[in-house]
Amino acid sequence: MRVTPKGGRDAIGGVEALSNGQLVLKVRVRAAPEDGAANDGVRRLLAKALRLPASAVSLQAGATARLKTFLIAGDGEALARDIAALTGT
Repeated sequence: MRVTPKGGRDAIGGVEALSNGQLVLKVRVRAAPEDGAANDGVRRLLAKALRLPASAVSLQAGATARLKTFLIAGDGEALARDIAALTGT
């Protein structure tokens, strides 16, 4: 996913294609990128949007980068449907 810290609001903005063709989920959070606050904001936003406990979402890669990878625990098919519904894809 591509994260915009200090984005004015907490929101999942849909899917975007990067210049290399990779598709990423666009996410904005109000939190500043200091002391992991933005990463935690993304983790909590994803958990809330997917109706999961925050402990079910963990940062796997990209702690200091705008492009991040999160691991979401749960039923893969159900999560894929929920994410598709959130993004309108």
